[in-house]
Amino acid sequence: MSGPSPSGYRTLSPTENGAGIFSTGVRNTAKSLYATRRPWRELLGSPPSSFDRPQTLGEAKARMMRNLNYFRVNYAMFTLFVLFLGLLWHPISIIVFLFVSVAWISLYFSRDEPFVVFNRTIDDRAVLVALGVVTIVALVLTSVWLNVLVSVLIGIVIVGLHSAFRVPDDLFLGEDDAADGGLLSVVGNSVQ
Repeated sequence: MSGPSPSGYRTLSPTENGAGIFSTGVRNTAKSLYATRRPWRELLGSPPSSFDRPQTLGEAKARMMRNLNYFRVNYAMFTLFVLFLGLLWHPISIIVFLFVSVAWISLYFSRDEPFVVFNRTIDDRAVLVALGVVTIVALVLTSVWLNVLVSVLIGIVIVGLHSAFRVPDDLFLGEDDAADGGLLSVVGNSVQ
């Protein structure tokens, strides 16, 4: 970086110009996105042992809660991908979807610190729900409400089935995930 010239202007270094800032932001976003999602192989597991029919409705609910918490970034990415596939034949909707995707990347996928608005910390799940509603409203306003509805329902059904049938026994939570309600309590349960 050079010092100010007599006219009060200075030259920008390559990392300070718009392209440098953009490429650094994209690189940081990609690293952060890669760090927050779980590996896809872990999501799929080893088919014979990672998937099993739950014996009771309570077991299915417990599996869903644990898997939805553990794989939430992967599930959000998958649902957005299904939504994108449903919009391939509507170019205006894809443009709107790309703008909304930028909001998803900046507000949900690439954050390293909590989201704060007016000195209040917003829960990660609240951001997920708000962005989901904004995405659906924006795409419905582009007159593709049926495609949006069907795509989102397909994504939710697939995610729900996966989270209910995926056995979470081989999943390990970090300290932050455990503090966020990811661990299941077995203290009050009676063994029969």
